[in-house]
Amino acid sequence: MDSTILFNLRKFIAPEIVYGSGAIKLAGRHAKNFGATKVLVVSDPGVQQNGWTEIVEQSLLEVNIDFCTFTDVTSNPKDHEVVAGAELYRTEACDLIIAVGGGSPMDCAKGIGILATNGSSIMNFEGIDEVAAPIPPLIFIPTTAGSSADVSQFAIITDTIRGVKFAIISKMVIPDIALIDPQTTVTMPADLTAATGMDALCHSFEAFVSTASSPLTDMAALSSARLIANNLLGAHSEPDNIRFRENMMMASLMAGLAFSNASLGVVHAMAHSLGGALGLAHGECNAILLEKVTEYNYPAAAAKYDQLAEAMGQDMAKVVDQERATTVARCVESLRKQLDISYRLRDMGVSLEDLPGLSEFASQDPCMATNPRETNSQDIEKIYKQIF
Repeated sequence: MDSTILFNLRKFIAPEIVYGSGAIKLAGRHAKNFGATKVLVVSDPGVQQNGWTEIVEQSLLEVNIDFCTFTDVTSNPKDHEVVAGAELYRTEACDLIIAVGGGSPMDCAKGIGILATNGSSIMNFEGIDEVAAPIPPLIFIPTTAGSSADVSQFAIITDTIRGVKFAIISKMVIPDIALIDPQTTVTMPADLTAATGMDALCHSFEAFVSTASSPLTDMAALSSARLIANNLLGAHSEPDNIRFRENMMMASLMAGLAFSNASLGVVHAMAHSLGGALGLAHGECNAILLEKVTEYNYPAAAAKYDQLAEAMGQDMAKVVDQERATTVARCVESLRKQLDISYRLRDMGVSLEDLPGLSEFASQDPCMATNPRETNSQDIEKIYKQIF
């Protein structure tokens, strides 16, 4: 058998997706289609305050489905929050989970689902394909344009004992249905719009240069990068402009489909380490890491990085070879600075003494497996120091 054909085999997995204005109001109808008798709604206080959680609850009432709501979820969802949500799921005899919110409620909901049917400690599911039993049906409704947890096979949880964020990567945690409603993003403040948008750009970049990429993931990643370059600044400066919001939500969806199937790389490994140890915001970490990692990785995936820069509006045909890596990185830098993300690691509370430990944790992250350039903890520490 031809080994080249085997090497190029790829799977592409995705949930059922309902996209468009008003999709959030379909939550109850889809829960009923699953035969749910009681739903656990997972959200957070900010999303609840903005009224999105209530819309989901009302849609359940309209189809006479009982529910209970869990909102004790913080940024970078914690192991004990997953445990508390799973306990509520069991004591209330729920049989379906709806998550409404950004990456934190959605990742927490995945963890709750895992414990609901697999028991044990959530830390025991760290890694790839460690979830043995199917989890309850998941209906996800994103309210940010960036995390893409609504379409991915990733769940990122904080282990509060070790002080690290760990990845659970499993087809079991892909939501059954993603109800993607761009209207839900109009309540995002400017700083969150910026951070989640840069997170989506990072998903596009890392998926496109991943060693597990394919024509399907490449198509989605490039389209996402192009949409972000043309719409993120508009969404940031004109938050009520639904055209920008719709395009950014589509960019997030495409980036999510790309990285869920192609995985990620050094940027996310380093961001997970920062978030787990110091509680730093994931999107902001990605935003300040991406350009330096791009320069570092460029020799291993030059042609692909050039395509990303072209998608962002840079004419790479006019750039001499010795300036190409810097030029691609500057595309990212320019967008980041226009979004007022201009701080460095030291401004975020990171000390030089933290860097060796952060680098060691990052080097063990599963995202490292698909980075285009072989990288060790010493290389990672050098990158951290460049943005210190």
